[in-house]
Amino acid sequence: MQKQTGSVSIHAENIMPIIKKWLYSDKDIFIRELVSNGCDAITKHRIATGEEDDYRVCVEVDEAARCIRFIDNGVGMTAEEVGAYINQVAFSGAEEFLKQYNEKADESSGIIGHFGLGFYSAFMVADKVTIDTLSFQPDAVAVRWISADGMNYEMEPSDWAQRGTCITLALAEDEADFSKPYRVREVLERYCAFLAVPVYLEEKKAEEKKKDKDEAAPAEPTPINDTKPLWLKQPNECTEEEYKDFYRKVFREFDEPLFWVHLNVDYPFRLQGILYFPKLKQDFGGMEGQIKLFSGQVFVADNIKEVIPEFLMLLKGTLDCPDLPLNVSRSFLQNDGYVRKLSAHITKKVADRLTGMFATERETYEKYWNDIHPFIKFGCMRDAKFHERMKDSLLFEKTQGGFVTLKEYQDTNGEKAPDKVYYTNDAPRQDATIALYRAQDIDVVKLDSPIDVNFISFMEYGGGVGGDSKLRFARVDADVAGLADAEAEDGGDIDAARLEGLFRKVSGQAELKVEAKPLKAQAAPVMLVEGEQSRRFKEMSRMYGGDMGLGMPDDYTLILNRQNPTVAALSACDDDERAELLARQLYDLAQLANAPLKPEEMTAFLHRSQRMVELLAGE
Repeated sequence: MQKQTGSVSIHAENIMPIIKKWLYSDKDIFIRELVSNGCDAITKHRIATGEEDDYRVCVEVDEAARCIRFIDNGVGMTAEEVGAYINQVAFSGAEEFLKQYNEKADESSGIIGHFGLGFYSAFMVADKVTIDTLSFQPDAVAVRWISADGMNYEMEPSDWAQRGTCITLALAEDEADFSKPYRVREVLERYCAFLAVPVYLEEKKAEEKKKDKDEAAPAEPTPINDTKPLWLKQPNECTEEEYKDFYRKVFREFDEPLFWVHLNVDYPFRLQGILYFPKLKQDFGGMEGQIKLFSGQVFVADNIKEVIPEFLMLLKGTLDCPDLPLNVSRSFLQNDGYVRKLSAHITKKVADRLTGMFATERETYEKYWNDIHPFIKFGCMRDAKFHERMKDSLLFEKTQGGFVTLKEYQDTNGEKAPDKVYYTNDAPRQDATIALYRAQDIDVVKLDSPIDVNFISFMEYGGGVGGDSKLRFARVDADVAGLADAEAEDGGDIDAARLEGLFRKVSGQAELKVEAKPLKAQAAPVMLVEGEQSRRFKEMSRMYGGDMGLGMPDDYTLILNRQNPTVAALSACDDDERAELLARQLYDLAQLANAPLKPEEMTAFLHRSQRMVELLAGE
């Protein structure tokens, strides 16, 4: 055969089943698509004529007739345009229009329909679709288009007498729900709440009896949408109350946001929006924010992970990017390179807002810290660039009050606690141990959020302290280096070997590690310390519900304070029963400083305490 050339055509009988079943994840999307098409038609008319009019899109529901209509007073279509834009699936009318009006590119940016398939979403719910349309062009003739399946159609003259288009959907029996006003309002409020053209919802009712002449006229209908949402304004034009009202309205929240970031960017992206910082819970594992993504004021979806970095999902807000490379159903994104750059830019703007607040409004920043630190720490661990921007603005709350950065902590404590940050994850229970550090003028910081177990490891090994730094975080009961008495001799008048055997016996732990060290005089007689790394590992295992740490041996060491007279007296005691009684009491006191005793241990501790009181009273 001879060589032939040609173009591949899309056949309606092949594509319509895909549209009806797979193209859109939710059937109610047809309302968004047809309202958006009406807005496009109005935008075209405004650009083509340079005129302003009482533009509107009306959605009319008729429950009795089981139908829904979409009416706009936009540009309308001629018979030729219906043939081109409706009869040829996937031929984009918006794209063709933009070619004709490319000199007005800025004005035409409001045209939504880039895909040419949105209209056909009507066939997901309709048994029959009718288009009545009249072009704005002089001497145009109204046209009617009718199809029951999107594959076969009829075209004829129409009696439609007003400029624009009316699309009537005769709903399938099992889709009658879409003829109910409450159902359509719900969909309109979700997808069309901020469209640039007023959208009205009207209910067609059975003809009522003639009203009395004195009866009040019905109230003027109001649009369901806000055509000028707050994010379109310049930040310096918005009041604090407007930001809070918008937050309450959009997210139906009663709690006020802490603060917000207003994005208004023309380059390198067209991006507008407002991101709100809600008060976060300490345990935010199951918490999810809500960031609504719009394209040209048309709602696309919530929390689209390609655009919004994972850690920003804890926030609430609206983002409008007219240039989003959406796919045909407007539900997913294309062009990964563009989207990655957009995501990085959003992250940068959030970091700029936070670091700017730290630099110029530190008191305010500190006031918010306990509410926002889980978000910031999560962001640092998930996004290297966010961490790089935020690392000098990370705060640590001191147990005695106030906040410090890591550098400020090191500048204050560097001599007494080199390469260490001492912290507590339970300040009330560890208060006695904290007091020992404070007596040495060593600051102890609070790291008591569930995220802190991972965060301190990230700070040590993930670049948090940078380079070859040996800085480590140590819980106050992880070691006694900060309590050592550097001037005392490492001796003391005690029998360390005897005491080691005594404490192993009373604790029932033959392998218990016991060390005698010269500590500050005010330190406790004995202290039970647990290795920092093994404890962290077990805590993380418990947090994630795993059993990795269950088989790990306990890494406890009992520290005996050589400088304490109680330890010296115990070493010299020649009454074995008395020595064992005192040793067990000291061991339990050391345990209590770390965690509650087991029920049977607590019972024995109370009985023993009573016995010791009796002995003291007898003496």
